[in-house]
Amino acid sequence: MLRYAMLLIFLAPCLATAADEEHWLLQVDRWGNRSYQTLSLTVNGSSISGKLDGDQLLGTRSAKGIAFTVTDADKAKYSYVGTVSKDAMQGTADFPDTNNPQARAVHTFSARRIPDRPAGAARKYDFQPTDYSNEFDPHRLPVLTVWPGDTVHTKTIDSGGVDENGVTKALYGNPQTGPFFVGTAEPGDTLVIHLKRLRLNRDYADSLDSIVGRAMGTALAAKATNLGKAIRWKLDRERGLASPETPTEGLRNLSLPVRPMLGGLAVAPGNGSPPISTGDTGRFGGNMDFNEVVEGNTVYLTVQQPGALLYLGDAHALQGDGETSQYALETSMDVEFTVDVIKGKSVNTPRVESPTQIMVLGQAGSLDDALRAATGGMVQWLQQDYGLSLSECAQILGSAIHFSIPNLAGRSVGVAAKLDKTVLANLRRQ
Repeated sequence: MLRYAMLLIFLAPCLATAADEEHWLLQVDRWGNRSYQTLSLTVNGSSISGKLDGDQLLGTRSAKGIAFTVTDADKAKYSYVGTVSKDAMQGTADFPDTNNPQARAVHTFSARRIPDRPAGAARKYDFQPTDYSNEFDPHRLPVLTVWPGDTVHTKTIDSGGVDENGVTKALYGNPQTGPFFVGTAEPGDTLVIHLKRLRLNRDYADSLDSIVGRAMGTALAAKATNLGKAIRWKLDRERGLASPETPTEGLRNLSLPVRPMLGGLAVAPGNGSPPISTGDTGRFGGNMDFNEVVEGNTVYLTVQQPGALLYLGDAHALQGDGETSQYALETSMDVEFTVDVIKGKSVNTPRVESPTQIMVLGQAGSLDDALRAATGGMVQWLQQDYGLSLSECAQILGSAIHFSIPNLAGRSVGVAAKLDKTVLANLRRQ
């Protein structure tokens, strides 16, 4: 991957205190395509050093500006010229043409300063959202910068955009809280999200009396033409139960234990991908609707953008496998999570870990393809963490794997592969 090489920026002298290290998120607009990189600068008198996406950077500062020179692994050189304030940069970037070594191309760039990590122990933040996103968007400005070990308490609204007070705050379609920028997270790392608390914050949820088309044969579909009516559920938060608010005679005694979950959990998709609808899924997570994304479990997602850019939303009070009614018990929720980063480790599929199981979620346009993705993801987990051969993985899968169908309601479907931790208890972890 090409690295960017020479950076010239005009900098106020007050920023150049001895041995100060600055961290920036650099954005380059190449023919209308925005891409992001991490830039670190150390200013020590008139000397400048640092890294641009991992490549070493050296330079000097004059009265009018700063000159950085970086050469990537292929010896290609890049230069930026711009202005800078305490927290922002902008200017033009001069790059080699990858199709013609003799040619150069000029692009615009900008950058924003990443806040320094606070001194001391990990912190807990209370974030009260004021707006929401209907896309998993790599270009949306972060709502908060956090660091590995930090905890965030926040809230989500329901899939229709309604908050805990019954007020519409966003467009329907799984509006998300975020994104949260996680310091030190870079493409190729794994973001770890520990779900500490998922708690209902209102006394009702909305759903349908529907059955998704993927779950019906022709005979059942012919009888289901009158389905699709809205159903309101009453949530007894004190007792932890859900029941239809106006039940029919057959369901007047129905009462089900709630199991709050997040239907949406994602990082921003990688460079080259446009913002993705919050109704969709992929390697980045997304509208997974996996009913194991619950309090006490941990979710692993591969980082594809600097800072990961974590989104969450689409809270459900309860959902059966498959979300076969199209909507689960859609509601709003108070959420508390802690983030960590596993450096230099990438996972092919979203992972979930509970106290008793490890789980991999395969997501695709068909159940066959989702099954293949889940199986491949579990094999990768066993090989990465336990050093098993493919033959050894096959023996474990054949004797102990469980499969479930988390999601049938979206544009893609999901298949989860699960292994009980007791199966792995006597294996040596890498």
